[in-house]
Amino acid sequence: MSPPSDAITPRSNDILVIVNAGSGKKSGNEKHAAFMELIEGRAGVTIRRWPPDTDITDCAARGVADGYGTIVAAGGDGTISGVSAGLAGADARLGVIPLGTFNFFARSLGIPEDPCEAWDVVSGGHCRRVSIGEINGQRFLNNASIGAYATILRVREDVYGRWGRSRLTAYWSVIKAMSTLYRSLRMRITVDGVAHDVRSPLAFLAVRPYQLEEYGLPGVQSIRDGDLVLYLAPNGGRINLLWTAFKVLNRNVQQDEDYSMLTGREIVIETFRRKRLVAWDGERSPMSDPFHFKMLRDDLNVIVPAPPETTP
Repeated sequence: MSPPSDAITPRSNDILVIVNAGSGKKSGNEKHAAFMELIEGRAGVTIRRWPPDTDITDCAARGVADGYGTIVAAGGDGTISGVSAGLAGADARLGVIPLGTFNFFARSLGIPEDPCEAWDVVSGGHCRRVSIGEINGQRFLNNASIGAYATILRVREDVYGRWGRSRLTAYWSVIKAMSTLYRSLRMRITVDGVAHDVRSPLAFLAVRPYQLEEYGLPGVQSIRDGDLVLYLAPNGGRINLLWTAFKVLNRNVQQDEDYSMLTGREIVIETFRRKRLVAWDGERSPMSDPFHFKMLRDDLNVIVPAPPETTP
């Protein structure tokens, strides 16, 4: 059960908006332009545009050091994840303006996908502590994975560059990547001290129930109870992996047949390789093996919509 929300009274000169310079291109440009028109020149609001070749986490941390009590991330899930990492250990509030393709984090908290409506939430919303995940010190908001998904993200960027950003092109990138890729990983997965030796092309770990509900996957209650949920794709070859991806997109997967699931408070994955590419919240980067996953309970202070009024 979430702790009670506390109303926010915005203070002048206290809001820093970090905008992903890459978000809003092509299919998202109208929403991006409308949001920038809304906030540019507004009293008490500072805008910092973050180019993708710089460290957004450092940008957010500098905002905290500069004394901003509210740091607003305007971009997709990767942007919001990077900004939230810069708020680690600080009392600053996180505001969310969704400008990405899926916007899973914003949607999971009931934040409108219209950026101007999301700004109204920042201006007059409430604070709520939310739990997030961590892998080898890297915080993430929705999911993290080892194996095939990192390649999917690379293919997705190529597809976006040619056809623009949309959920349709994102789904197509999954099919395109799966049709050409297959590499099974040997893994030792230790869940709360119990080891499992497996082979799988993909280990996918979730920390938010919303994305599971979106794709009809079990594990929602486990996450609400404080556990991590790990899904392993079947080790059945490229065609089988492609078929599983198709069934996930159509919300028609079956446990044990299409994936296996493990849940626990702490999960360690060894792949017997010094470094491996890891994906999280749509971003990817090499990390050192082994991979330690844990849940950070009530770690992030996020501005969310006020709860609806109830009639006695």
